[in-house]
Amino acid sequence: MIENCLNSFRNVFSVPDLRKRVLFTLSLLAVYRIGSHIRVPGIDPVQLEQLWQNVASSLLGVLDLFSGGNLQKISVLALGIMPYITASIILQLMTVVSPRLKAVQEEGEMGRRKMNQWTRYLTVVLAIIQTTSIAWFLQSQPGLVYEPGVSFIALTTLTLTTGTIFIMWLGEQITERGIGNGMSLIIFAGIIIGAPQAMVQIYGKATEGGTQTALGMILLLVGMILIISAIIFMERGLRKIPINHARRQVGRTAVPVQQTTMPIKVNMGGVIPVIFAASIMAFPQTLANLIPNSVFGFDLSSLQEFLSTAVQSMGGGGHPFYMLLDAAAIIFFTFFYVSIIFNTEEVADNLRKNGQFIPGIRPGKRTADYLNGVLNRLTFVGAIYLAVLVSSRRS
Repeated sequence: MIENCLNSFRNVFSVPDLRKRVLFTLSLLAVYRIGSHIRVPGIDPVQLEQLWQNVASSLLGVLDLFSGGNLQKISVLALGIMPYITASIILQLMTVVSPRLKAVQEEGEMGRRKMNQWTRYLTVVLAIIQTTSIAWFLQSQPGLVYEPGVSFIALTTLTLTTGTIFIMWLGEQITERGIGNGMSLIIFAGIIIGAPQAMVQIYGKATEGGTQTALGMILLLVGMILIISAIIFMERGLRKIPINHARRQVGRTAVPVQQTTMPIKVNMGGVIPVIFAASIMAFPQTLANLIPNSVFGFDLSSLQEFLSTAVQSMGGGGHPFYMLLDAAAIIFFTFFYVSIIFNTEEVADNLRKNGQFIPGIRPGKRTADYLNGVLNRLTFVGAIYLAVLVSSRRS
């Protein structure tokens, strides 16, 4: 395994095209990290740090995780890639209820380009809405903004929306001209940037403490390696379903039956169910922080008190009741999202039209039922895996 890793690392520098793609990807990721240190003007950083201590457990904390800490600093790239992810999810959900979008999605390469274009437009709309809300929220905090007013809201909205468009462009460039998966790499770059500091803290505690502390740190590192290995194992896990092509007659020659496989991943939903669940679980805390005491003369203190009481009764992120609700939400959204992105009846119908079949399974409804059973079992394992992973992180 180590030899294969070394060979892969050598190929990065020995193959010209691959070396060019890797260097291009690294350069764009460096640009992304530089932009994350440019703050939006007009905000007091000291007051911002104090404010973040109060709202870190809300939905803003979830968004900050996927923005690589940019939202906490209110940098020009504060929203990160979340508006693009949200737009992609919305369009995927809309294909289920909109026959027009469904038809466009099935047009092949031309349909994929149209969907990408509509995703960009929707990303800009969502970014404008979110940045305007963030600007209004920042301005409503006492002493946070130097010169509050319409100019601050307009400048902040324009700056953050432009930053979102720039990140979207970076991700697409990495996907097309880099090593691929640009959006995922941008999220990864934002999260992994804190790893060196965490390693330094672990080393400092191991050296300052006694033998027992050093042993605990070693066990912690071993646990991290095991968890990462388990994640890689689960993410690469898939079920290969054999697919046979019906015998064809070409002239006087009979083409023999060919067999391929249909791979179905264990974790087909990826991190989308975790994002959904985290957003839902953080929603009460977010409302409790955002709702003012009064609006247009209407007293909202009772509603604010009700939400605060609900949040306190739910407990913090490490509370057993909170973790149970979070795990249930992850399992639910995993099944919900996978059922949308993988339609077993549509797949079975496409196999039948192309003269393909699963050995021992009749085409049509029997094939759909078989695929549905396999998908449910794999999704259940993937949902439990995501729930355990998130619960272990919180604990």
